[in-house]
Amino acid sequence: MVAAMTDTMLDRRAVLAGLGASGLAACADAAPPPAPKSEAGLTWADAPALPEPVQEIYPTLHRGQIHLAGGFVAAGGQITGPTAAHNAFTPGEAAWSPLAPLPRSRHHPQLISFKGGLFAIGGFESPSTEAVWVMQSSAWAYDDYDDVWTDATALPQPSGECVTADLGGVLHLCGGRVPAGEANAAWTDHTDTDAHFVLISKDGAWETARPAPTKRNSAAAVVLDGAWHIVGGRSVAGGNTPVHEVYDPAEDRWRTAAPMPQGQGGLAAGLLNGEIVAFGGEFFDNGGGVYPETWIYDPAADAWRAGPDMRSPRHGLGGVTLGGRIYAIGGALRVGGSETSAVVETLEA
Repeated sequence: MVAAMTDTMLDRRAVLAGLGASGLAACADAAPPPAPKSEAGLTWADAPALPEPVQEIYPTLHRGQIHLAGGFVAAGGQITGPTAAHNAFTPGEAAWSPLAPLPRSRHHPQLISFKGGLFAIGGFESPSTEAVWVMQSSAWAYDDYDDVWTDATALPQPSGECVTADLGGVLHLCGGRVPAGEANAAWTDHTDTDAHFVLISKDGAWETARPAPTKRNSAAAVVLDGAWHIVGGRSVAGGNTPVHEVYDPAEDRWRTAAPMPQGQGGLAAGLLNGEIVAFGGEFFDNGGGVYPETWIYDPAADAWRAGPDMRSPRHGLGGVTLGGRIYAIGGALRVGGSETSAVVETLEA
């Protein structure tokens, strides 16, 4: 077996290319989680953990449940590769429930509820240890009643680490990364994109919409008052960004809003009390690490303020709002591929 990569690797290309070379990453002991802070009565609390540790995920709300499918899983302290596992959580239940797995294992598939159906779009497959980042354009649709996945309309091009939203009954997918050339096997084969695609009907063809002003991947996005807010993320060449851009679907137009107080890539976000809450992510300079900060955006003031620090800071996690609380799902407790987690916590009043 090839030796696992060390925790001192700081560049994401090296860290994630290391997963392709070895198929795993070292996992170190976790530091004790910081005591949660409170802002305007908000606190982080425990919620039922995932069935297994998983990172690089995009869970979504669908028919009153949180659905999670795909991602990188870990066992025995090491990442073992992507998974096809599909689980759902219903508020009030003590555990997540297993459902039909994806047709194939993928990491970073975009889950989105659209016109009553659940879709898994794009992401990456890992057919070998030399090809861990094979970006996909295909998509699948989930049948809740028969508990099966079937083929759905493929994207015009491969897509990974993008963001999605249902805006007024139209499915939008924007940004992320695409293959830079013919090669499509390693993280370094890809580059950032501003591409913006829309799907009007479940069985229709993808169409193009106005490209985003900023090319970036690993951002977070929420829909607030009919507008699509995309915050944070990173670029392959430039690293983390605090950029905050807003898309108006009625006018097919983008505008710039107040940037985050700091750039956080690999973060998650949700809505709480009519405000955007962004949290988590990772950085690679100065030894690397995971951001504990939570930031709250007031749309009326176009301004951010500090929220309560995460109880278990993570990157590559998911954020879903349900029942007046935000669920922070899975991710990794250390920068890169180390210390994948099954932790689920909620932010609530």
